[in-house]
Amino acid sequence: MAQTGQQWAEQEFAGLDLGDARLNRRAKKLVERLAAKPTASIPEACDSWSETCAAYRFLRNTDVSWEGILAPHWASTQERMRRQSVVLCIQDTTELDFNGQDIAGLGPLNYEARRGMYLHPTYAVTTGREPLGVLDAWMWAREERGANGERPGQKESTRWVEGYERVAEMASDMPATRLVYVADREADMVELMRRADALGTPADWLVRAQHDRCLPEGEGARLWTSTTSVAPLGEIRFVTGAREHQKSRAVRQQLWAREIEIADGKRGKIKIHCVIAREVGAPAGVKPIEWRLLTNRVVATQEQAVELINWYRARWEIEIYFHVLKNGCEVESLQLAAIDRIERALALFMVVAWRVTYLMRKGRTCPDLDASLFFDPDEIRGAHLLAKKKMPATTPTVNEVVRLIAQIGGFLGRKSDGEPGAKTIWRGLDQVLTAADTLRALREGLG
Repeated sequence: MAQTGQQWAEQEFAGLDLGDARLNRRAKKLVERLAAKPTASIPEACDSWSETCAAYRFLRNTDVSWEGILAPHWASTQERMRRQSVVLCIQDTTELDFNGQDIAGLGPLNYEARRGMYLHPTYAVTTGREPLGVLDAWMWAREERGANGERPGQKESTRWVEGYERVAEMASDMPATRLVYVADREADMVELMRRADALGTPADWLVRAQHDRCLPEGEGARLWTSTTSVAPLGEIRFVTGAREHQKSRAVRQQLWAREIEIADGKRGKIKIHCVIAREVGAPAGVKPIEWRLLTNRVVATQEQAVELINWYRARWEIEIYFHVLKNGCEVESLQLAAIDRIERALALFMVVAWRVTYLMRKGRTCPDLDASLFFDPDEIRGAHLLAKKKMPATTPTVNEVVRLIAQIGGFLGRKSDGEPGAKTIWRGLDQVLTAADTLRALREGLG
């Protein structure tokens, strides 16, 4: 069901149960405030000093868990997944650096002197890259190293295997939907492949290879050379998206695929497929794009290889999500006294970040949908006022309103600029939702 501006938080958190109706109301109101001003601090997002105090009381309430806050969004995400034939369940880890703040419970990051924590979500998107939501998450701070140089506690690498297990559990509850676990090089572990094999592979998996493994066939055979030693299956062509310090460009890759066996000391051997996509004809001075992927799926044709490459390319969506969370919602600037409060705030902002990326993709994938499905009349009117555009006689499309919002946020909207990105959308949303609040207040005052 589509969610208009004022309704979406209420609908997304409809099943929220924090054990107290007042806490439920406070959580919904807080996420609505944060979504209305995604770049604002908590005091700036709240309407009054009393509301700000109530927000901080909520975040320090030890009876509220961050998992409880996210639970209804997880359920809503799964409902959206059930309406799809294929869903990509993308996992990755990002570090959150709190810039030297004295926050109880933080730990070292990649350098011992840097303090922060880690976030590892599973992000569900369609094959058309429409964000469906967050499925689950891990949050943790690293322990200090002991005298032996080791960190106590569970190995961080287990989150990749546990992540697959959770996706596999969901797969049994969604018989009409194929779930595909997608991850980058860190997930290239025999432990994950072994676990998927032991479970009967209820969910497919697609992982970028990190290790050029020796093959059991002997004589020094290595995975990558062996896979490309035969004629390619065919080619794939696509255009990369523009990124920071990197222009959009056309790419042509040759494709190879091979079934292989890798050694598993506990179960003997595991059969998997390796797909390699290697760019040919890259521009001078540009590093060719090459991907080496491992999967449980059979890859015997060019079409099957192309499908997997396109699925892997969708992994970039979780990078966009992290970008919105860290640079749009500015979660690393949260000024809270302890890590458990940070976790509760993160749970709220994770849903806000999904909402921003969802609007961005809807403007691209379903541009002709009625804007009233996603924005209320005051938000549409506010966007036109700020953009100094005349209100149309009929309801505009979602793409038209999203582009107006992005232009308010700095998007130039030239023909060569393509569709707006998340950054200009979150900047514009801040101003548009403030304008909509002003229009409502004026109407109520005049009434």
